[in-house]
Amino acid sequence: VTFVPVVLAFAFGAWSLVRRWRRGKPVQRTDNWRERLDGFFRDAVAQEQIRKGDRRAGFFHVLISWGFVVLFIGTTVVFIHADLRIPLMQGWFYLVFQSLVLDLLGLGAIVGLLIALWNRYVIRPRRLTHGVWSDGFILVSLLVIMVTGFLVEGLRIVATQDPWAAWSPVGTATGRLLAAAGLSGFDAQLAAHRFLWWFHMAVSFVFIGYIPFSKMMHMFTSPAAIFTRNLGNKGKLEPIDMESMEEGQVLGVRTLTDFTWKDLLDLDACTECGRCQAVCPAFAVGKPLNPKYIILNMQEQMTAEMGRFPWDKPAGEARPIVGTSIEPEALWSCTTCLACVEACPVEIEHVRKIVDLRRYLVMEEADFPETAQAAVQDLEDRGHQFRGSDASRSDWYADLPYVRELAEAGQAEYLFFVGDAIAFNQRTQNIARAMAKIMHEAGLDFAVLGEEETNSGDVARRIGNEYLYEMFARQNIETFQRYGVKKIVTTDPHVFHTFKNEYPDFGGEFEVIHHSQLIQQLLDEGRIQVEKGRFDRVTYHDPCYLGRHNGEYDAPRFVVDALGAQRIEMERSRERAFCCGAGGGRYFMDDAPGQRINVARAQEAAATGADTVCTACPFCMLMLEDGLATVASETGETEPRVVAKDLAELVAEALIVESEEAQAGGVSA
Repeated sequence: VTFVPVVLAFAFGAWSLVRRWRRGKPVQRTDNWRERLDGFFRDAVAQEQIRKGDRRAGFFHVLISWGFVVLFIGTTVVFIHADLRIPLMQGWFYLVFQSLVLDLLGLGAIVGLLIALWNRYVIRPRRLTHGVWSDGFILVSLLVIMVTGFLVEGLRIVATQDPWAAWSPVGTATGRLLAAAGLSGFDAQLAAHRFLWWFHMAVSFVFIGYIPFSKMMHMFTSPAAIFTRNLGNKGKLEPIDMESMEEGQVLGVRTLTDFTWKDLLDLDACTECGRCQAVCPAFAVGKPLNPKYIILNMQEQMTAEMGRFPWDKPAGEARPIVGTSIEPEALWSCTTCLACVEACPVEIEHVRKIVDLRRYLVMEEADFPETAQAAVQDLEDRGHQFRGSDASRSDWYADLPYVRELAEAGQAEYLFFVGDAIAFNQRTQNIARAMAKIMHEAGLDFAVLGEEETNSGDVARRIGNEYLYEMFARQNIETFQRYGVKKIVTTDPHVFHTFKNEYPDFGGEFEVIHHSQLIQQLLDEGRIQVEKGRFDRVTYHDPCYLGRHNGEYDAPRFVVDALGAQRIEMERSRERAFCCGAGGGRYFMDDAPGQRINVARAQEAAATGADTVCTACPFCMLMLEDGLATVASETGETEPRVVAKDLAELVAEALIVESEEAQAGGVSA
């Protein structure tokens, strides 16, 4: 009888949340059930992502959550057995599960709660939000429920002299402690048992009814977000169907209802763990971006505008998100590195939301930073963003006779797509020369587009100009198809990601290979040979668009190891690698003094004691080179102690060259 209103309150609170999410746009997130269930059991049930990100927090979270899940099952069994009169608690099931397992997991939950309280109020990690009364209330309430549960069990065991008490070790120990403390008479034990039984039930029921109206609802919203997660590439952006847009529909996202229902679910799924904040490079250097508050501030705006209950009146007209819950400066600080998405244990998609908000500002309001505007204008006028460069797309191979253009070759097995970051920068042109030398020595049939090559559109898209991106995408796809291109090799992970994951939306299906992958393949097959020992200590920097966006961590490390160098990992590497600061169009935007991400990463590279920091991205190479120069000047060095080079440059320098043409072409240091 008392549980009925609790169930109704819980159902009402849950429906109130679902009602808000339903105001978002439709999106398909319930397909591929097998894959979704695999992820659900891995990250929601086994909590692999939680345990991987922070061992201490993962440990106590598993203890608490599993303890309460199993105890809830056990309590349900008691209800079925005692109230519905269906005999379940008997035999080995009663002894092993209902007694021993519940006791041990209950004790584990108490230990987990004590560690959680210690973590929050003594250790006080920076990533957590402190001073919120509900955090302590929730933990203490759970602790009260657990402790009173054992008190009730202990009193029952000692009062009835349960012959199976040994199977409930924690309850038995609790009962004996109570008896030793003076609660030894049967009448006293019975009275205490009755009081605590009702008290335990009342606290438990009130807590259950409170769940949908507190952050504890993440027990349900987080698994829902995990189940409905994006099954594709995490960094892939969805195109805007501009031709079928309805009247009044905006480009990008202006208000909360411009998001999909999954985006709105994400806002309520946030556990406020702060792991996204802890790994965000922009936040780390003091920029006005905190991915945790990007989500929580929009959640607060959703509650204010849509109400928490069906009878809540909307707070007037829906307000723009930017300027209401998110400041523009925070939005433009994002490097789209995916560190926040990788760290989030409940699959919240921060970066997609940020880019969708940028799209509205850029395409509807033309309101974005001047430096970003200049980059977009240069793309429109020149087809590249490197204003002031007097280089042409063919300069880098002018003295390399083995580099052919597709226009003259007609066809080639590999198209070597160089990209703007290399073609228009004298320093990075050396990367293209090195890669061409490697491919030629391996005997590969490759060609370039030369002056026909144009921008991939990646920067325009990440800044938010979908119009311009689509123009470049369609132009490139038409060129590739005209020449019958099947395989594309590139040294730029941004180009690699865009061609591989986003061009298929426009009909561009090609085999796209990053140069680190191709070099590994050539070494594996023995098509190129390198002199070992030319490099001493090398540390490798993971480009975000090669690593987190595309999961390639091993190929570059294989190549470094093949060179015989001592590979030293930075403190943050692979999935946890710290961004160089160039992504999301940030390479073309200004940084305030003391807020340069590349300097922070250069300091990490220098701290390894390596002689060379190697990367596999021209943007990363330029950012690291600049950062290392800054670090050197700050420490009084005349020249940087650590040299930044691309993977292809290292291989080309160590390449055992047999062909005369490659020897003549060479690669400058």
